[in-house]
Amino acid sequence: MRAYLLVAIITAVVSYLATWAVRYLAKRFDITPAIRARDVHKTPTPRIGGVAIFIAIVVGIIVAGSFGWFESVFRDPGPIWAIVGAGGLIVVVGLLDDLIELDWTAKMGGQIAAAWILASSGVQIVSLPIGGLTVGSFGVSLAITVFVVVLVMNAVNFIDGLDGLAAGVVGIGTLAFFVYSYVLAQQTSPTDYFSIAGMLSAVVLGAIAGFLPHNFSPAKIFMGDSGAMLLGLMMATSAIAVTGSIDPATVTRNDLLPALIPLVLPVVILLVPLLDLLLAVVRRVRRGQSPFAADREHLHHQLQDLGHSHRGAVLVFYHWTTVVSLCLLLFFWIEAAPVIIIFGAWMIIALIHTYWPVFRRVTKARSSLGK
Repeated sequence: MRAYLLVAIITAVVSYLATWAVRYLAKRFDITPAIRARDVHKTPTPRIGGVAIFIAIVVGIIVAGSFGWFESVFRDPGPIWAIVGAGGLIVVVGLLDDLIELDWTAKMGGQIAAAWILASSGVQIVSLPIGGLTVGSFGVSLAITVFVVVLVMNAVNFIDGLDGLAAGVVGIGTLAFFVYSYVLAQQTSPTDYFSIAGMLSAVVLGAIAGFLPHNFSPAKIFMGDSGAMLLGLMMATSAIAVTGSIDPATVTRNDLLPALIPLVLPVVILLVPLLDLLLAVVRRVRRGQSPFAADREHLHHQLQDLGHSHRGAVLVFYHWTTVVSLCLLLFFWIEAAPVIIIFGAWMIIALIHTYWPVFRRVTKARSSLGK
């Protein structure tokens, strides 16, 4: 654990300093786009924070590689540098979109290319822990992996609409994923707790921790499409890497839920963003627009319409992400019945938090009528 913590701390320091440097350069060279109609911020703010996040992630990976603790992870460095290459490509695509607004087909092409780099290097969904089920041929595995990676990238990108929203949600989810991958490594390899999924999670956590002080409301810099898609790419990669470390043939019925967690966790964490993505695509296609056309009808916008402040809407997303992440992790340690009870009670609290502005308005209205 100390090794992971050290890597995360070094990455966080690099991320904080790199973000400060990117902010300075954006101001120095006036790399600050005009405010768009759908934007909720009122002051022109740079949208190239993804560059700083990528720098921090690369440095974090290099630092981990220099430690003997991670020798087993870097024994086959090909997949790791494929992850770096895919991340670099998606940052370039995101930057171009942030600066000159790419056509959605060009943007999708870049996402598919980045996902293909990952999948072709061996970071693939090859099998599932359900009775030893094999996904299929190399081509089928590659296609499924590319689809999953592109889907997660877009889900994270779609919630990047408020200060600190995407970074915080991915950070909470990644922390839960790190805990899971570390415990799994302890159980499957008692003499070696180090894994590529754990390392990536620690590096991403550090990068987010260093970036959030600059990005939390009121934000001084945004991560932009480059940062959001990069974080989505890393989250998907960690999940796929953990799935590959489980031998499906050895998973019994009692072990099925813990074995499925690496597949289910990213989906559950991103359930609200994925729902937002689906609703946005349906909404835009019905209007005859591109699925990637921008609007101001995302769920975080609707939370503000309910009466939440900018920061309040972000905290609602944080709350729901914590609920689903922690409760899903609990299945790994305790029986299903207590977890369901905890989840049900916590969900009621989260719903009250979500609709609190409405309750407050109704209470005030009734109080006024009583007078």
